[in-house]
Amino acid sequence: MDGLFQQCYSAVVVVDEAIVDAGFVQILAAVAQHFSELGDENTANWLRNLARQLSPETCPITEEDIDIWWQFLLEILQATVDSNGDAQVIHPLLAANTDKLNDIFTQLLRRWATNTLAEAEPETATYIAAVIGNFSVLISDFPLGSKASNMEIAITGYEIALTVYTRSAFPVDWATIQNNLGLAYSNRILGERVENIENAIAAYSAALEVRTSIAFPQQWATTQNNLGNAYCDRILGESQKY
Repeated sequence: MDGLFQQCYSAVVVVDEAIVDAGFVQILAAVAQHFSELGDENTANWLRNLARQLSPETCPITEEDIDIWWQFLLEILQATVDSNGDAQVIHPLLAANTDKLNDIFTQLLRRWATNTLAEAEPETATYIAAVIGNFSVLISDFPLGSKASNMEIAITGYEIALTVYTRSAFPVDWATIQNNLGLAYSNRILGERVENIENAIAAYSAALEVRTSIAFPQQWATTQNNLGNAYCDRILGESQKY
């Protein structure tokens, strides 16, 4: 299936201008809120001012800009295929394009995958979803750029993969993706911390429905450890003291 992602380019629907133009501003506002909750109002206010400066009225994104993002999205997915998910190949490519790893990339990935998978044959859909899942692992482990953006891209990729890798059809792969999704939510920066931890706990718990101590002892232990860490960070519920 070499070149599949370039072939699929023509099937992509143009993204709404409102979604694209608001991307940078939305992520800046969310990060500003995060710093505000941490008590760092100086950083929060600086980010809010930057968001105002980069509003769609002052910083419009052109069709040429969108085309650059599209080409990079397809390039990175094809590179994931060609390298068999080799971080030594993918991470340098990401490092050279950290300016493109943002909310716009996330929106394009979701739109492209949704449209492409809806029209793909089952075998092709499974292949594409696997590539997106592998890329999500790579972006999760990528140490450069915006950690917040990297996690949003990873979460989006895992959610896309789960639309194809269902529990009934691919139980083992489904459990692996659920575990990875739990890790991404545990490390998520944007959104509410309470909700992120609850989502992580839900994903780990789902994975353990398949990753039992008898069938998959090593994977069971790994996910149990991840779940334990999530419960340590949990904000909801009662804290028991002994």
